[in-house]
Amino acid sequence: MHKAKRQVEVLVISDIHLGTYGCHAKELIHYLKSIKPKIVILNGDIIDIWQFSKSYWPNSHMKVVQHLMKWIGKGVKTYYITGNHDEMLRRFAGMKLGSLSIVNKVVLNLPDGKKAWVFHGDVFDITMQHSRLLARLGSRGYDSLILLNRFCNFISEKVLKKGKLSLSKKIKESVKTAVAFINNFENTSAEIGISNNFDYVICGHIHHPEIRTITTAKGSISYLNSGDWVENLSALEFTDGKWSIHRFSVVDHAEMMLELKDEEEGDMNASQLFDNMLQEFNMLRQ
Repeated sequence: MHKAKRQVEVLVISDIHLGTYGCHAKELIHYLKSIKPKIVILNGDIIDIWQFSKSYWPNSHMKVVQHLMKWIGKGVKTYYITGNHDEMLRRFAGMKLGSLSIVNKVVLNLPDGKKAWVFHGDVFDITMQHSRLLARLGSRGYDSLILLNRFCNFISEKVLKKGKLSLSKKIKESVKTAVAFINNFENTSAEIGISNNFDYVICGHIHHPEIRTITTAKGSISYLNSGDWVENLSALEFTDGKWSIHRFSVVDHAEMMLELKDEEEGDMNASQLFDNMLQEFNMLRQ
């Protein structure tokens, strides 16, 4: 018996990185099935075009795309904000298809009368600005580190009976500290948000879920980051006039495992999922 879906006024998810080994697509599809959003903002790096490989596209990744298309087909207002890993889509900015809009940023007028400025955030990344090749190489190294991290977690949990490790997070945090004086991502986005009189500035990109107030000499603003579906498995939700971070929990995992067990027998293959998605896409075009 399925639980009633939670009503969410605005959903912001980013940095899913579909098409990479680090993506937790099964966990994400379980989360998406548990909610009923009115507005969806896909805040960049949804499909990792940088590292896309024809040899790696599991059914679970296709199911995420199919579920999002299902929402769009039902008229759920959806913004696809382009990121650096899916930057090829930036040439299509301004395109609309049914309830889907491809954009580089969104200014959202919230029900409480406040304004939220939503963008991916790579524009503030010094590495992205000055060395695109270095950024791509770093991304591939990060994906390899995620694979190593999964192996270490298997040993830690199954053999040593200890908790999970996060090698990638520790390395990123140490690097972030070292270059904070050059690349203060959060404060830079907040300062620009304040100068434009926004109430919220919402980003992705750095894989660090956050909600906090940032105050400068020019004023204050609420800074939010939706995190990612590689390490943190997080999303932002706006409901009843309040923002919150949803994190995939141990309870979610237990429910997901039961759900996957129930679905095994009738599970469609990748080809069938793709055909179904094409049908939904063609319906949007009509």
